[in-house]
Amino acid sequence: MPTKTEAGEKLIASNRKAYHDYFVLQKLEAGIALTGTEVKSLRDGKANLKDSYVNFQHGEAYLFGAHISPYTHGNRENHDPVRPRKLLLHRREIDKLLGQVVEKGLTIVPLRLYFKKGKVKAEIAVVRGKKLFDKRAAEKGRELDREAAAAMKAR
Repeated sequence: MPTKTEAGEKLIASNRKAYHDYFVLQKLEAGIALTGTEVKSLRDGKANLKDSYVNFQHGEAYLFGAHISPYTHGNRENHDPVRPRKLLLHRREIDKLLGQVVEKGLTIVPLRLYFKKGKVKAEIAVVRGKKLFDKRAAEKGRELDREAAAAMKAR
C-alpha cells in the first residue's frame, strides 16, 4: 500500500536497488503519460521499478522496464504491464539529459514513483555505475555505522 512521504506526496514505489548499484549524480522530477487503468493500479500500489531505465527515442524520453500490474477490475482494455511510458519533460531538460548520457556514458534510472497533487510523478536520476569494490566499501561503511550506533545505544 502507498505510504506518505514529503508534504502532499504519496509514495507508490521506490527503486532501492538503484542506490546500491549506482552513484546518484543528479535528481529530476518528471510526469508520466499513463492510461486510466495504470493510474488505478498505481493507487493500489502495484508497481515495481527494479531493472527499469530511461531511454530516448525520436527526441522524447521513455521509461522502459517499469512494471505496473494490470488493474484487477479492468477488462480487455487493460494495459500491458511493461510497456514503454513517455516521460513528460521540457525540451531543455531532455536535451541536457541526452547530452549527459551520450557524452559522459551515464545512465538515467527512476528512483521512485509518487502522487503529487493527484498526478503521478517519477523521480529520475542521472547515475554512474558502481564497481564491485565501490559496493563493498559502501557496505563496510554502513556496517561500521550500525556498530557505532549499537555501541552508543549500549552506553
